[in-house]
Amino acid sequence: MNFQFDKYQGVGNDFIIVDDRNENFPEKEISMIKKLCDRNFGIGADGFILLRDSEESDFKMLYFNSDGNPSTLCGNGSRCVFAFAKKHQIVGNQGIFETSVGKHKAAFTSDSLICVEISNVLEIERRGSGIFIDTGSPHHIEFVKDVSAVNVLEQGAAIRYGAPYFKAGSNANFVEKINQKELNIRTYERGVENETLACGTGAVAAAIAIHFSGLTSSNIVNINTLGGRLQVTFTHDLGKYKNIQLIGPASFVFSGNFKTE
Repeated sequence: MNFQFDKYQGVGNDFIIVDDRNENFPEKEISMIKKLCDRNFGIGADGFILLRDSEESDFKMLYFNSDGNPSTLCGNGSRCVFAFAKKHQIVGNQGIFETSVGKHKAAFTSDSLICVEISNVLEIERRGSGIFIDTGSPHHIEFVKDVSAVNVLEQGAAIRYGAPYFKAGSNANFVEKINQKELNIRTYERGVENETLACGTGAVAAAIAIHFSGLTSSNIVNINTLGGRLQVTFTHDLGKYKNIQLIGPASFVFSGNFKTE
């Protein structure tokens, strides 16, 4: 069967997106999704997204890591699929979409920037030298003096597969504070099993972690990733983080088609 796709990227985090409102795509074919995401033998991407109809929202987002396995929320992928939905006249400048971890609002704040609301963070754990936060996807945060000096592949993999995460795994983020409103981040993503140019839910986790740790009092944090800049805003009350917003760009790269056997 032949499928049309668009490729989008958000600060270097790239995704293959398919309009699958007819539900023809065989989403259980893990090896096929993995091959499509392969940068040598396929289209190449950090993740694969199916857009489907939803009875409760404007559309449903099914997200898969580049290893072909279904995953939870992807922040940069959320902005990209919302831009895709607008391009294909599924939504206007604002809307609501459904994910495996709940519904999320999204809106264009300018021609190039999209704001996605992230679910409230009610629990934060200190784990060893790091902080663990679930922002729709699990994230381990380690504060470092210089992110450029970190061996993200080696140290990230050790965290991702080590105690207490083991097989389920966690994304690993290395965060350097620049000032009260700015930080640098590098991320090892589970499912990609490598460093990516950016991670949206990781950026959210880093912004909350730096506030939780008392390293900033600001509720607006600018995050420099290898692929560009994101912004996270939130409100904080009695240890709970609410009204969380992830703001950043989403850009169309190219269109194409592929066949499934």
